[in-house]
Amino acid sequence: MTTVTDSHDEKKMPLLDHLIELRQRLLWSVASLLVVFLVCFFFAEQIFDFLARPLADVLLEGREDNRPPRLIFTNLTEVFFTYVKVAFFAAAFICAPVFLMQLWLFVAPGLYRHEKAAFAPFLAATPFLFFLGGGLVYWIIFPFVVEFFIAFETSGGDGNLPIELEQRVAEYFSLMMKLIFAFGLCFQLPVIMTLLARVGLATSKGMAAKRKYAIVGVFIFAAIFTPPDPISQLSLAIPIVLLYEISIYMAKWVERSRPKDEYDDLDDDELGGDDSGEESSGGSGGTSPATT
Repeated sequence: MTTVTDSHDEKKMPLLDHLIELRQRLLWSVASLLVVFLVCFFFAEQIFDFLARPLADVLLEGREDNRPPRLIFTNLTEVFFTYVKVAFFAAAFICAPVFLMQLWLFVAPGLYRHEKAAFAPFLAATPFLFFLGGGLVYWIIFPFVVEFFIAFETSGGDGNLPIELEQRVAEYFSLMMKLIFAFGLCFQLPVIMTLLARVGLATSKGMAAKRKYAIVGVFIFAAIFTPPDPISQLSLAIPIVLLYEISIYMAKWVERSRPKDEYDDLDDDELGGDDSGEESSGGSGGTSPATT
């Protein structure tokens, strides 16, 4: 009776240990996010000024009368809650490596050596590609979009009313974050497709054959996650199409290197277990005739 109970507890303990470790990883992630959020909220105004710099630069260069650009708010609590969102998103960006590290510490003990070697580079490339997409929005895409739309301003005169931009604080931040997240997530495409090719769920030939369907899906995605204008949609769709082509070449590279990666770096314990199994089976097969 004791043996059955002990064996039953031994089966339950590993799952319980995993749940406890998962809770610990989540607590570390949430605690780091909370601490960094409090720090970022103290500098929320400066962070928002940094995010508003592309709009300010374009407005200062594009207006002939050099009127100082401004952002307005039409709700009493709009600026406060915008600063809260600014602090939260800034904290999430800063803590992204911490989240990925906690994920790696939770998953790594259950992986073989060759699986760790295959998974670690993609985990390291994830934040880099996300920040690359966000930087593309901040320094290239968004200024170009602002220049295009600011050209619709008119000074008025001769009985015509002037048309001027009066951008709300919350709307500007929402647009900026939407573009940054859209580009940051889309820049994960090579990582996702390469991992799918690594585990055999996707192939370079299959991705190349479905290229036309992927392009249609990319433009649908760009139409949903960007403002309703062709400039913003093309600014997002064209980089994604290029990333899709890069994903095809990455999948080809993975397919060429898969045989060596799959079997050359197995753990010694795993290989030893297989050899011992073969020897034991061979030994039993060899002694059986002698016994007979």
